[in-house]
Amino acid sequence: MDHNGWDLPAPFIHRVTALPEHIDAFGHVNNAVYNTWMDASAWAHWDSFGFDKETCVLARRGMAVIHAQTDYLTSCYAGDEVDVAVWITASDGRLRAERRYQMRRADTGQCVLRSIWKLVCFNLDTGRPARMSKELVAHYRVKDQVRDALEQQQTTS
Repeated sequence: MDHNGWDLPAPFIHRVTALPEHIDAFGHVNNAVYNTWMDASAWAHWDSFGFDKETCVLARRGMAVIHAQTDYLTSCYAGDEVDVAVWITASDGRLRAERRYQMRRADTGQCVLRSIWKLVCFNLDTGRPARMSKELVAHYRVKDQVRDALEQQQTTS
């Protein structure tokens, strides 16, 4: 099924621009910068729910990446505008969640990167795993159309 070139339907999209300071010795965006872009996009997605970082601080909860898998498909260069799509693709509503990313060049739609981050909720005071706050539960919900698309992908692969 076509989702306007995105891997899944209903993405949250955050646009970033490759700046000269993002460029490494090989003349393209350094791989570490893509992780920074994904993190910034995750926070923008969080903010779109009406929350902010202070919401996490007050609840004494955060989400930590426990596993990340990234496929770098092509390079970006200074001046490139990149659309970073974010989806919540799994959540148990208690402790664990999964977020997927896809990056595409804004001008051509060419896919630059795909990544899956597995997350766990933790207590900001102890650093130990802890139940999600009500705000985290509200944010880490898989949209029905995303769940359906993932199920369809599993049955066709």
